[in-house]
Amino acid sequence: MGLPFSDQVAVVTGASSGVGEAIAQSLATGGVKLCVVGRNLKTLQKTFKDARAIQADLRVEDDIMELKRVIEHDFGRVDILVHSAGIWSKGPVEGAPASDFDELYLLNVRAPYLLTQALIPMLKGQKGQVVFINSSVGLRSKAGIAQYAATKHALKALADGLRDEVNESGVRVLSVYLGSTATPMQERIHKTEGHAYHPELLLQPSDVASIVVGSLLLPRTAEVTDITIRPMKKPG
Repeated sequence: MGLPFSDQVAVVTGASSGVGEAIAQSLATGGVKLCVVGRNLKTLQKTFKDARAIQADLRVEDDIMELKRVIEHDFGRVDILVHSAGIWSKGPVEGAPASDFDELYLLNVRAPYLLTQALIPMLKGQKGQVVFINSSVGLRSKAGIAQYAATKHALKALADGLRDEVNESGVRVLSVYLGSTATPMQERIHKTEGHAYHPELLLQPSDVASIVVGSLLLPRTAEVTDITIRPMKKPG
């Protein structure tokens, strides 16, 4: 019996660490032909020795178009696209700089929009799958992170609209809304908020990878559209 993702091509952004890295590793174990994307090429190449590692700043449209060109040239198809790149910032609506909002928008919303747009023809051709790694605040915002939450709400809207557009072509679209996950970003968040960081009490990137890969392997009689996953142990 062959590996579940044999002959499929997967593109994973934000693969340098955390959730993106864990998903990419799980897909590679399943036999996928892997293209990992990030800003630190050396880290990608060290982690994924058998993958095609591509350095790109997804805030820059020219980098996205070059990424598309390389994927077309090297693979000629895309079966799975995982959007895991993202940034976080904190600040009240009253005082947070608009420049912070602009940076959040560029990577958290505009980048996945443009990359998806660039790869849609290949995804349709393979009846592929798209995964958006979102956040629990993409469903419910709270004080101090309105800018960040707004970009995650926008990412939800992008995924929902895309799903309605491409389902008839056989493309499945999944949004995954994460609670606190043990990643470098979450460690920075805890430090910024002055909280002790206990990664063993949080979701693990491997937990998320298991959920995502399981959804991707579902028979074509089913589609998971939204998953909310949070740590088992609640703050208190």
